[in-house]
Amino acid sequence: MKGRPDHPPLLCAGRRDNAQRLTALDEVSESLGLKLGQGLAEARAMFPQIDVVDEDEAADRALLEAIADWCDRYTPLVSLDGPNGLFLDITGCAHLFGGEEVMLKDILGRLFQIGFDVKGAISSSPALSWAACRFGEGGIIPQGVADEVLAPLPVEALRIDQGVAASLRKVGLKLIGDLLHMPRAPLARRFGMQLLLRLDQARGANEEAISPRRPVAALSAERKLAEPIATEDDILELTGQVANSLKSGLEARGAGGRLFELVLFRIDGRVFRIAAGASQPLRDPQRISKLFCERLTAVHDDLDAGYGFELLRLNVLQHEAFQNAQGNFTADNNGEVPLADFVDRVSARLGAGCLQVARLKHSHVPERAEVFIPAIATWSSEDRAEELLTFFPNADRPLRLFRHPEPVEAIAATVPDGPPQRFRWRRILHQVVRAEGPERISPEWWFDPENAQERDYFRLESDAGRRFWVFRRGHYLPGNAPTWHVHGIFA
Repeated sequence: MKGRPDHPPLLCAGRRDNAQRLTALDEVSESLGLKLGQGLAEARAMFPQIDVVDEDEAADRALLEAIADWCDRYTPLVSLDGPNGLFLDITGCAHLFGGEEVMLKDILGRLFQIGFDVKGAISSSPALSWAACRFGEGGIIPQGVADEVLAPLPVEALRIDQGVAASLRKVGLKLIGDLLHMPRAPLARRFGMQLLLRLDQARGANEEAISPRRPVAALSAERKLAEPIATEDDILELTGQVANSLKSGLEARGAGGRLFELVLFRIDGRVFRIAAGASQPLRDPQRISKLFCERLTAVHDDLDAGYGFELLRLNVLQHEAFQNAQGNFTADNNGEVPLADFVDRVSARLGAGCLQVARLKHSHVPERAEVFIPAIATWSSEDRAEELLTFFPNADRPLRLFRHPEPVEAIAATVPDGPPQRFRWRRILHQVVRAEGPERISPEWWFDPENAQERDYFRLESDAGRRFWVFRRGHYLPGNAPTWHVHGIFA
């Protein structure tokens, strides 16, 4: 934290090991000799004028994630490093910003302008950069000088456990340079293999992968702006232009995008992410732009442009094979997919779950035989709109199926397998004049073993002309009568 000369020392304190300890210090506090992890009572005794603020781990985490989002402008491979650090894998990205030195200077300078005093390092391994930032001066570390950089640093710079570091100090091994030329077998036997692993990672002999916090986009295109934009019309116009630059990449893959993400970088560092899905693989820049037109309308109140956006990026998060089809000679190809376009735009405006379709499942139990899922998530390029949205009921199944069977009071004409003679449902007595059945359906015992009881279904017609789908659960046994339920109504 940065301190002000006219302000008393400012620090944060939180509970550690059943005691209030210092978790963050400003420059004034550090100049007074206070240390992280020091007891708050001891710090107050030394300097009564200090200003203490309770730590907020959730707020610190949210701030670090916001900074990580901001760093996405440099590389999509951004990973969190504890509560106060970030790892950026800039492999293949540095030349886009004028080289490593220019890139590092730009990152640190921009963060300083936003209000953060940070330190950064670029090297061939994450562990070496971590050590140079936390215990050194940072900067650019060339190849082949890892030992020279690590030698004067304390052993804590290897990211080892505190117990191992304390054991090393007890035997006089305080600096990493003391370990570089020692035999490895005695070190491993006395201090464990973790010490050698961390040492190899810092020297670059053992590779260490960075796990990005967000999935890496399959394709991405962006536009850096000389003048910031703030209006939705400008955003949509640029979105169409960027989508047009993605078209060649999608064509080269023989694919179309199913899930797009529009990333807007505001001048003050805040990042907005807006996702839009498509029911069919898309390449057409106009249709992609229409998706985000609906999304921007839906999130209008939540999109605060502030002083404007300086960078716009369009990511293809998911893509599928694109099926080329011959168009007609009387209209453009877009006229052949009006229903798909409608599904896309309505889902973008109102949410993916606003339009749902029924899909069959492999189950004999009626209430499990179909499931409703979002239309935009299930529509593949091989499906036709008529096949997806048209329902073909089975002739022996009711038109209306209740989500949960409703119990009825029934009197069977003959036992044990006869249909009901009359039954009372919803306080109304129905006299049965015709009946068909029974049809026995056995549930999946492996799915719900407690309720794996057979059902005997009957198709009944009452004297009023109404037709019901009724089933009996259980059997007529001495001292135990089955239960009857209405499961659906025929047309």
